[in-house]
Amino acid sequence: MASRLSVRNTAHPRSGTGEGGAALLDAKLLQLFDLLYTTGSVTRCAEQLGQSQPTVSIWLAKLRHALDDPLFVRTAAGMQPTPRADALIGPAREVIESLRRLAARGPAFDPAQAQRSFRVCMTDASHITLLPRLLAHLRRVAPGVRIDVAPIDAGTAEALQAGKADIALGYIPGLESGFYQQTLYAQDFVCLVNQKHPRIGRTLTRKAYQSEAHIEIVYGRGHALLDGALKEQRIERHVLLELPGFLGLATIVSSTDLIATVPRMIGETLAGLGAVGVYPCPFEIPSYLVKQHWHARQHDDPGHRWLRSVCSELFMRLDQSRKKP
Repeated sequence: MASRLSVRNTAHPRSGTGEGGAALLDAKLLQLFDLLYTTGSVTRCAEQLGQSQPTVSIWLAKLRHALDDPLFVRTAAGMQPTPRADALIGPAREVIESLRRLAARGPAFDPAQAQRSFRVCMTDASHITLLPRLLAHLRRVAPGVRIDVAPIDAGTAEALQAGKADIALGYIPGLESGFYQQTLYAQDFVCLVNQKHPRIGRTLTRKAYQSEAHIEIVYGRGHALLDGALKEQRIERHVLLELPGFLGLATIVSSTDLIATVPRMIGETLAGLGAVGVYPCPFEIPSYLVKQHWHARQHDDPGHRWLRSVCSELFMRLDQSRKKP
């Protein structure tokens, strides 16, 4: 019948029993068993373990009692193992190696060599403002890393918690405990107007804003802030076109006299793609913070830490460059 060993963690001395009710051994006793089997000397074991010889003798007594065998007998050639010690040394060393693997740090993440996929939740606005920069950076430094993009919606928190998504980039207030977050940049609102608009010149007044026709983009929580500000300040708009996202917005604004009220990052990005002017919003809308969010279960993963550092470096730097005159 094969010999069996049970081990217990020294941090939990009452952690339970092994198979058949057998008491669990301290890991330090297993280490003593291995060293004594190798060296045949209690004195040398004490030196290698950094313990006094009386302490090691006490540990050996506990080990003998737990395994119900002398294990080692004193001879002229040193401490020699008994047949039971010979039978147990193999399983003991397997357990010690398993404990070492459990205690070892995970492998470092090398972006240049990594072959890995990350799932990133973001809005369609971020497809235009953030995703191109993230993808370009990964192509340069991590050619084997793939990005799968998912929308930010009601299931985002659950996806992060379940490990079905790695991070979420955006405005997601109200996440429960268990989530981390890091601010990337602050976001306010601007108005996009055709540069050749027949009635709007260098400034966009509140009166002109209310008299013109508008495009309404329904894009999530940012839209809720805009809608709330309009109602609170009793500003009525004549909405001529409603869009579910930002696709084609620059083309529409540059070819019509419609006004679009959008977050600044997407507004400035779209203005760079066509004949679109960016105006300060003529009324106050609460600003908000764009953050990266992740769940605690992923917090210490080396690859995950690398991805978060890339996002913070890229998008915090992007925000700083926007603020420069």
